[in-house]
This record gives sequence, C-alpha cells and structure tokens, in this order.
Amino acid sequence: MPPRLILADADSAADALTFASRAHRLTDEAVRLQATGGVLVMTAAPLAPRGMGDATPTVLAIRTLAADPELVCDLVVEASALAAVDDDPTALQLPDTALAPAWAGITPPRSGWTAREGIDVALLAAKAQGGIARVAEAVPTDAGEDVVRVVRSSVWGALDDELGGLPLGAAFAALTMGFISGAETARVFASGPWTRLSLQRGHVLVRGPVAMGLTAVRRTGAADR
Repeated sequence: MPPRLILADADSAADALTFASRAHRLTDEAVRLQATGGVLVMTAAPLAPRGMGDATPTVLAIRTLAADPELVCDLVVEASALAAVDDDPTALQLPDTALAPAWAGITPPRSGWTAREGIDVALLAAKAQGGIARVAEAVPTDAGEDVVRVVRSSVWGALDDELGGLPLGAAFAALTMGFISGAETARVFASGPWTRLSLQRGHVLVRGPVAMGLTAVRRTGAADR
C-alpha cells in the first residue's frame, strides 16, 4: 500500500489538498509536511531565490490542520503528488520519494516574536494585485524562464513602506495562497531577520531586512583633533 497521510477528518484532508494545489501553481511545486501532537503544519514557498545573485525574497506560506494524533512526520514532497484516497476521506496518498528544496532547510524561530503594527488585509490584497499587474506588463511575450524570474524578483522583492518595509512578495503570498478572506487585520510579528504575518487562514513568513527608517550617521575611526 502506498504511504498515507492521515488527517483528523475529511474537511482537514480537503483543506490540505487545496493548500497543495495552490502551492503547485505558485511555487517550485514542493510542500513540507510536519506533523506531531495531532497537528499537521504545511509549508510552501511562493517565493524563494535560486542560486547566488537571485534577489527573490524567501517568503513562506504556512497552514496548520488537525491530524491523526499518532501521525509523526517531517518530509517534503511534490505538491501535485498528494492525492485523495477513495476508501478513506481522512487520508491522503503520499508519493514514494521525497524532495529537498533549499528553502526547506530554513527554520524560522519558534519563539522570541515581538508584535508590531498590524496590516489591513485590504491593503495586502491591493498591493498584491498591483504587483501582479506590473509583472504581467513587464514580462515580454514568449519570455524565457530566466527573464520571468528577473521580473518577478524585481517586483516582489521591492520593499514597500506601506507594508512596514516588507517586500511586496509578502502580500503576494497572502493573496495567492488564499489567506485573505473578508475584513481582517493581519497581525505582524518580528524575530531577528524574520517577519510573520498571521491571518485567520494561515501565516506568511518573510526572511530578510525590514526597512525601519534611517539612523543618524556616526563618524568612525580616529577622532578629529
């Protein structure tokens, strides 16, 4: 029998398939599955750099679901390979082989998060839609993958003052992974180089500098005499 992922109920299994489907459309097609204590954490990377010189920010999307209390796992699989199981609506069929994308080796902090000013989801949605339009306008007809990645990196990696200095890619992930629905203020937390947007439907984590304003310039070296 192929390996299976056992969720707490049929709704959780369907939710997992929805997350995987969105990840398949937007990412390098991989999704990380971590389960323990009756909770399944699904992680995808709507945006991640590929190799040296790629300015694309690392933006992770996370969704937590109820799982079988006995389920324990930590693996990365092809998102499109997750499939429903006909004889068990609470189970998902797993592929026989796992993947090892670079972003899966990055571990956000579990503690030490400091609350910051929240962001209205209407602003997130508007920023994401504006960025999507700019990418569509900037990509030439019949452009190759390298050209598309340069354009996407330029748009989604740009820091936005209205988003508290976060890259525009944070808004892109929140919208395209289905985390925005109805009126809500996304809670914002920071820990070291990481920033987390927490919404009712999921979390977006961004690794990288956040613009917090300029500090006064200080002279270095020996003092003038």
